[in-house]
Amino acid sequence: MKTEVLLVDGYNVIGAWQELRQIKEKRLADARDRLIERMAEYKAHTGWRVIIVFDAHLVPGVEKRKRHHDVEVVFTRKNETADERIEKLVSELSGRRVQIHVATSDLTEQWVIFAQGALRKSSRELEIEIDEIDKIITGKVKKLQEERPFSKIPLTDEVAEIFEKWRRGMK
Repeated sequence: MKTEVLLVDGYNVIGAWQELRQIKEKRLADARDRLIERMAEYKAHTGWRVIIVFDAHLVPGVEKRKRHHDVEVVFTRKNETADERIEKLVSELSGRRVQIHVATSDLTEQWVIFAQGALRKSSRELEIEIDEIDKIITGKVKKLQEERPFSKIPLTDEVAEIFEKWRRGMK
């Protein structure tokens, strides 16, 4: 069985998704956090390993790695672009039992990673996929709420009907 890995060009996706662009206009850190939350939902639904890469030029300093909502977040080193880091990760993670997907709308980057054996996913395709996952999760939650018993004590249908009649003042 193959391990699926999704590498996300963080700022590219933020610039491509309308929701994240609007958040970015007010505060970039909030847009990053929202992307991480959305990718955590993606990871929870698909089971894929998710790594989001952000360019260092917007967060100066040495390379930083952290886990947030079970998603790996990488801020590149100074003078290293997210594209360069993603290319290195594709090379490092590649293997017979690993399928790497890269989410970016940068056409040049798509060709480079495709040549290394990774599959490309445009930022728009990822957004559509995330929206579909949201609908699935919402449907599951709604179904669970509908199926949830109205009593904390398990009752047979017959006893529940009697209690309901009593509640309504009927005999």
